[in-house]
Amino acid sequence: MTFSIFIPEDATRTAPPPPVLYYLAGLTCTDENGRTKAAIYEEAAKYGLAVVFPDTSARGCNIEGEDESYDFGSGAGFYLNATTDKWSKNYNMYDYITKELPDFLDAHFSVDSSKTAISGHSMGGHGALTLHLKNPGKYQSVSAFAPICNPTQCPWGEKAFTGYLGSVDAGKAYDACELMKTYDGPIVPILVDQGTSDNFLHNQLKPENLRVACGDKGYPLQLRMQTGYDHSYYFIASFMKDHIQFHACNLQL
Repeated sequence: MTFSIFIPEDATRTAPPPPVLYYLAGLTCTDENGRTKAAIYEEAAKYGLAVVFPDTSARGCNIEGEDESYDFGSGAGFYLNATTDKWSKNYNMYDYITKELPDFLDAHFSVDSSKTAISGHSMGGHGALTLHLKNPGKYQSVSAFAPICNPTQCPWGEKAFTGYLGSVDAGKAYDACELMKTYDGPIVPILVDQGTSDNFLHNQLKPENLRVACGDKGYPLQLRMQTGYDHSYYFIASFMKDHIQFHACNLQL
């Protein structure tokens, strides 16, 4: 696996290690998209925040069909642990993000993994929301740009869950709207930005479903509908400063 990491300069020689923000990218992406297009470094450096950019799937596994479509296989790991025979050996992005990569960072980089935030875009926004809800207390701050909010109810999620898990019903274990119904962990702030001109808004992303799920649970969600913005990294770059400030506040930086 390939990942990228940004580590800010220490403010002083005795400064503590920086907390970590994980940025999870979307379909077709690698670790490169966020680190080159998200306009993240100036604000992260200002607050002394390390940023980790993981890849979005296993690579080069020689699995039949892994490169046939943009929304399944390579570049489309959906941040879950696959259970179907064909994919279960290599497609374990959930374990990679929550266990393997943090352990590697602790072993090789000077970062404070006790202070951790998570964010992501589209499929990565789905990952940020579900990893938080499946690991209460692991992340002290959560945000997302145009996340796939209710993947058991959209074509991208239906395809992914059927292929990786064997059924859409099994995908409820990785659906933020479903997970919110039974969540009983710490109340961690969630910020979601969504463009109103996003081509995927109504058939794939469904932020209103997340708003309803959080409302039914009494969970605080800040969902901002940004007029005229689409699904691109221009949208992400426009509001990344807000997200970094949001995480810095929640991490008490």
